[in-house]
Amino acid sequence: MRLLYRIFSQLFQLLLPCIGMLSPKLRLFVAGRKNVFQQLEMAQLAGQQVIWFHCASLGEYEQGVPIMKQLRQQYPTTKLVVSFFSPSGFEAKKNSELATAVVYLPIDTIRNAQKFIALLNPTLAIFVKYEFWPHYFKVLHKQSIPILMVASVFRADQAFFKWYGGMMRTALRQVTHFFVQDAASKTLLAQNGFDNVTISGDTRFDRVTAQLEVDNTVDFIADFIGERKCVVIGSSWPEDEAVFVGAINDTAQDVCYVIAPHEVTVAKVQRLVDKLTVKTVRFSDQSHKELSSYQVFVLDTVGYLSRVYHYATIAYVGGAMGTTGLHNVLEPATFGIPIIIGQYFEKFREAQELEAEGALFSIKNAAGFETILQKLLADESYRKQVGAIASRFIADRTGATRLITDYIDDQQLLGEKTNV
Repeated sequence: MRLLYRIFSQLFQLLLPCIGMLSPKLRLFVAGRKNVFQQLEMAQLAGQQVIWFHCASLGEYEQGVPIMKQLRQQYPTTKLVVSFFSPSGFEAKKNSELATAVVYLPIDTIRNAQKFIALLNPTLAIFVKYEFWPHYFKVLHKQSIPILMVASVFRADQAFFKWYGGMMRTALRQVTHFFVQDAASKTLLAQNGFDNVTISGDTRFDRVTAQLEVDNTVDFIADFIGERKCVVIGSSWPEDEAVFVGAINDTAQDVCYVIAPHEVTVAKVQRLVDKLTVKTVRFSDQSHKELSSYQVFVLDTVGYLSRVYHYATIAYVGGAMGTTGLHNVLEPATFGIPIIIGQYFEKFREAQELEAEGALFSIKNAAGFETILQKLLADESYRKQVGAIASRFIADRTGATRLITDYIDDQQLLGEKTNV
């Protein structure tokens, strides 16, 4: 198995130029890896204490952010290097101010791993959630560089725990410590001989809770809403529009809507606006308008949604009416508001748990959306009760970051820290 993996990795590396021809996303995947070693050389990391964070994509990066921020505060002279596997993560965060360098992870061959780690020379390597690369683990372990896996989730159907997964289990044994999200993951690891495991929970709860500590003021949204109830629709797709457009067009005057489409191209935003019969304004054309006279505000831009939830009476989170995948329900939950989503969310544990506790409602069609929306709008006491459940759900699950950074301190995995 080890030999097959090595052959496959080398073959994949050789085929990269051809793979890049298959799609624009794969072209980024290939092109981004051409200058990784030069980028690391230019970062001038020699003689520095370096922490290496590896994330598959944007979601894993967001899970790593609370740890990055805490370690930067505690070890201000330490350099952070973040690597991504996917273009979507790299393109979104390539200019991150948290890191000294943001790069693609070269393909997992022995030669790449040796060269990459030689240039980084990290004091500590942190892999977020599912990321697992045997050759990188082998080189790190051989050089006695601690490896932490954080916010991880393990399932019995993963290759690690199959009859053919011996090589992968061997590689897992090179991990210094696992910080897992749940008891099931710890039990599964224990059944396979791993006792270096802590149940920390998910760092995303720390990430969204931090939003409460910043200034969430968005002046133009405050002007738009005024004294009205506001339904914020976040990261919506056309499948979501099919369930909420009718309700918006029939809405009462004391209710307004902010819609943040997932895709904000001119053509797609225009298609959404064309479906709306109520007075609608877009972020791109709001200047010199009496915003309070409009009933719908379309955010045809990015970067505001996490703050706009602060103004919401109710949130609808998109992605679960189709196959694109449910978007972040923790962001609105942290502000203590009821949440509505579509019907396909089997793979999203936090949504399942929020629904079980009564803070989230799943709908199958436009009629279902209209029913729960009107109930929440009409019954203020019920709405506040549901929102309080959502807020408590988040508060009860924070603290993963502190567990991880305390372990790093206690085990003296990094140099002297600054008192904070």
